[in-house]
Amino acid sequence: MQKLFDQWNSMKKKLDAQEDKRTVFFHEREVWWCSIGINVGVESDGKNDHFERPVLIVKKFNGYMLWVIPLTSKKRFGKHYHRIAHDRGVSFACLSQLRTISSKRLLRKIGMISTKEFTSVRACIASYIKSDPA
Repeated sequence: MQKLFDQWNSMKKKLDAQEDKRTVFFHEREVWWCSIGINVGVESDGKNDHFERPVLIVKKFNGYMLWVIPLTSKKRFGKHYHRIAHDRGVSFACLSQLRTISSKRLLRKIGMISTKEFTSVRACIASYIKSDPA
């Protein structure tokens, strides 16, 4: 399957050109649709016109920069994934794809996970980072 890098590059330029004063209110524990883009190799790609996929907000650094984990609805198991429940059902967090993004990529809020679920996700991330390679 051929990837749509040129279309994503056009979309990325539009996202970047958005006025910096655009206010997006977001918080840790929230699940958002995000313009994650078309990426290289096995990195999670977005879908549809905005190259979007759901993400879980893991850490808010300020109003413009955050850590997110891409989510998938496909059942995935193993050390690279963590099952989470949220307002819209169940998703699987792709732990290996934790990344820093600009809030300009956030499109619309989907929901929020519980405090208990979020504590579990954060513990899983910490354990994942500390684990031995491969």
